[in-house]
Amino acid sequence: MNKEKQKLVPELRFPEFKNDGDWTIEPFNEVYSFKITNSFSRDKLNYENGTVKNIHYGDIHTKFSTHFDITKENVPYINPDISIERIDKENYCEEGDLVIADASEDIDDIGKSIEIINLNKEKLLAGLHTFLARPINSKITISFGGHLFKSEGIIIQIKKEAQGAKVLGISKGRLANLDIYYPENEKEQQKIANCLSSLDNLITAETEKLDCLKDHKKGLLQQLFPAIGETKPQFRFSEFENDEDWEEKCVNDFFEVGSSKRVLQKDWIKEGVPFYRTRELVSLSKNEPFGSEIYISEELFLELSKKYGIPKAGDFLVSGVGTLGILYQVKENDKFYFKDGNVIWFKLMSGIVSDYFKHCFHTKFFQKQIFGQSSASTVGTYTISNARKTKFWKPIRKEEQQKIANCLSSADDLIEAQKNKIETLYAHKKGLMQQMFPKTTNI
Repeated sequence: MNKEKQKLVPELRFPEFKNDGDWTIEPFNEVYSFKITNSFSRDKLNYENGTVKNIHYGDIHTKFSTHFDITKENVPYINPDISIERIDKENYCEEGDLVIADASEDIDDIGKSIEIINLNKEKLLAGLHTFLARPINSKITISFGGHLFKSEGIIIQIKKEAQGAKVLGISKGRLANLDIYYPENEKEQQKIANCLSSLDNLITAETEKLDCLKDHKKGLLQQLFPAIGETKPQFRFSEFENDEDWEEKCVNDFFEVGSSKRVLQKDWIKEGVPFYRTRELVSLSKNEPFGSEIYISEELFLELSKKYGIPKAGDFLVSGVGTLGILYQVKENDKFYFKDGNVIWFKLMSGIVSDYFKHCFHTKFFQKQIFGQSSASTVGTYTISNARKTKFWKPIRKEEQQKIANCLSSADDLIEAQKNKIETLYAHKKGLMQQMFPKTTNI
């Protein structure tokens, strides 16, 4: 079949283009041509000095925006002692080019790309594990290509062409198998790009607001709790200014620290009471939806709860392995059991406000006792014995604990609301993408 003769039409189209006809489908190699890239590793790059900058595939996966503006990105230079004299001028990046990562450990990121939209007259090369693709005869306008390669139809095709087991890869030959669809009217391409880019700009602005809220919360934590070596905080609510200095206490003073009774794998079933491991705890702590893959029977749950108890509202669960130091505060109506050993159970006794301790857990003083001198870690262990001995600061009066908890919880509520706003914008963009680009049933 001659692919060039196939046509598609999107579900949603700007009124002025409804009579322009269907979109065109062409093979990748009739829309884009490949240019030569280099294979300079990280040790050949630096962020201090040089005359030519270089795109490493890892940065495509982790930090570069879909629309690459060199004035807004932190891009490394090729080391001055590396010879680049033999690189032809046509192999330098140009505005409108796509830079595509050819390898990934994640199927969702295979073939991830960026589109160069502003070079600011700087010299830029595409490097290790990337392909440099340039539009032929200006068929694709600047800004449209970046969005096109994030559309569902292109992503599905790339995933089908990917090869490998632990590390996935895609070759130029397999990219050439892609069918590229686009409206021939450049004005329609530009209007689609402008619409989606405006939404991207809004998402960026709202994400910056989220970062500001997180920084505000971080500042509150530093001011509302004593600094290391101090016995009272930098800021204290007026009604407590004349109170005594804070007390340094151990977790064991207010919590019975332990874990669950062991549940053997032979007792795991496919339906029943959810059975959580560290991975589920991480999702819970982030308020992320997830589906538990493991359950135990209602009968076993009742038996364990009678003999050993179950987590109750105000208790805490802390990951002791894997993604270390993840905290989950048990809520009313929670009903689950959890994996022994890997998750530490803080059973609330008395003398402390549970919500206060939740925020206390995230202070530098507390975190350093979990991770040592590091602020974060994904290796090591946090044992029941260590948890019992972990120290923290508390004001004597519960009223002050509660006021601190209320203040920080209000900041958390603002952060959560901002996250939800951003998620809504992403969902809106996803819906627009699905409607503004053609369905792919014919591809």
